[in-house]
Amino acid sequence: MDSVFDELYRKYHHDVFQFLFYMVKNKELAEDLVQEVYIRVLKSYERFEGKSSEKTWLFSIARNVAIDSFRKQKGWKQRILEKFDWSTQQVKDESPIPEEIAMQKEEIQLIYQCLDQCTVDQRMVIVMRYIHELSITETAEALAWTESKVKTTQHRALKVLKKHMEEIMGKEGINSEEVRVER
Repeated sequence: MDSVFDELYRKYHHDVFQFLFYMVKNKELAEDLVQEVYIRVLKSYERFEGKSSEKTWLFSIARNVAIDSFRKQKGWKQRILEKFDWSTQQVKDESPIPEEIAMQKEEIQLIYQCLDQCTVDQRMVIVMRYIHELSITETAEALAWTESKVKTTQHRALKVLKKHMEEIMGKEGINSEEVRVER
């Protein structure tokens, strides 16, 4: 078990930490929650049936740990997801010009701001799908949802993001083409 545990930790601890950090917005709390995830892994590994990948199973545990943490805190709905880097999804050129970089940073900050308008479920789907690049199937397994629910939640989250980004850009008079939120 020790070598299996060590391998799981070595392969996935950074992904689990990153997921929890995006969820709780606090480095120290995320580090504590990673430890809680791996404590649960130690306690329940013998029950892991292998029906999903180990990574999906770990994200499922991490999700439950995050939800348990939110339940212990007041105002947990407002404590999810502040930093979000979609620049890798938007950068097409190997060496963008400085003006493009500045524009991307503004768009990323706008996305961060607009994520607060999404529900907890929508944020979890966005983090798993776009940051951790899990497939629809893997996301469904990690959240214990149907694939249909993941697709619907993702679609609704992207609509919310786009709507709020357009509203903010309109209020601030930002001259941009139509806001693009890619799937």
